[in-house]
Amino acid sequence: MRRRQYLYLTLATGLGAVACQSQPIPPPKTEPPPGQPVYLNGAGATFPSFLYLKWFSEYQKIYPEVQISYQPIGSAAGIQQFLTETVDFAGSDVAMTDAEAAQVKRGALFVPMTAGSIAVVYNVPGVPTGLKLSRQVLPAIFLGKITRWNDPEIAALNPDITLPDLPITVVYRSDGSGTTAIFTRHLSAIDPLWKNQVGTGLTVNWPVGTGIKDNAGISAQIQQGQGVIGYVEFAYAKQLQLATAALENKAGKFLLPTQNSVEKGVAAVVLDERLRGFVDDPTSPEAYPIVSYSWLLIYQKYDDKRKGETLRKFIQWALIEGQKFATELGYVPLPGPVVAKAQTLMKENTLVA
Repeated sequence: MRRRQYLYLTLATGLGAVACQSQPIPPPKTEPPPGQPVYLNGAGATFPSFLYLKWFSEYQKIYPEVQISYQPIGSAAGIQQFLTETVDFAGSDVAMTDAEAAQVKRGALFVPMTAGSIAVVYNVPGVPTGLKLSRQVLPAIFLGKITRWNDPEIAALNPDITLPDLPITVVYRSDGSGTTAIFTRHLSAIDPLWKNQVGTGLTVNWPVGTGIKDNAGISAQIQQGQGVIGYVEFAYAKQLQLATAALENKAGKFLLPTQNSVEKGVAAVVLDERLRGFVDDPTSPEAYPIVSYSWLLIYQKYDDKRKGETLRKFIQWALIEGQKFATELGYVPLPGPVVAKAQTLMKENTLVA
């Protein structure tokens, strides 16, 4: 218990730092001369929050005049703020649709910045990390078809674990969430009933459970409630050492979201000409089944020349130097070909009006 409390405080401290950084800093009324501060304000996906916080901190050590803030408010809210041009950039786990991008008068670019996985996490007394959940059982739990932890279908998958006669409490994201979109895309891919009755999206009508805001909120609820199950970006499960399920992939193997299994899953993503791409159910026997990229949404042109130049320079740094921080925080570095494509995008666009 002391260990969990310590880890929770550690996460709370980190999220507090995100919150502190996320307070928008009023930009100067006139364009500052070279060497003066440059302020960049962003908002969006909670999925990459830990990595973005690390990047902004490390980058400011190199360039003290660059001050970047970020509000982790969910992909849907980030996209909306990007559309209304109330931020300099946004974070999204689903990039944007062509219809959304067409609304951006200054043009929109999507830059893949990191990759990771969605972990199914739980708090069940006596059940450690590694509980096996099959492609039939996982959607059945979130559909409310399986309601107790000692259900015969769960027990048959885990004969070496004594499962308690405890009700299953489902928690899900209440805000518009890229994490939800990734998770529900996979459930739709593996279960026709889920696809027809619930579907996929940043928000869906959940058949059962309680809605909780953001990845941090889900993580806290998992810690506090016995019998609770939910889904979070793996970095949160790693930071808090939440019990994490081994999910059955398309090849029939039960895998945890390890560095290798997530990299194998991400390798199956094919990017389109705008650098968007998703994989709902990777085919590799070694692939963890729920993975995704996360993107920065940036404008093609910035009226403030220094903002455009600074953001472009930061992205170029993050695509190379920033990737080395990914693994320790629970993400996977971008594959080399994806880095090359993102670099080309930055070379072809000056971001200056």
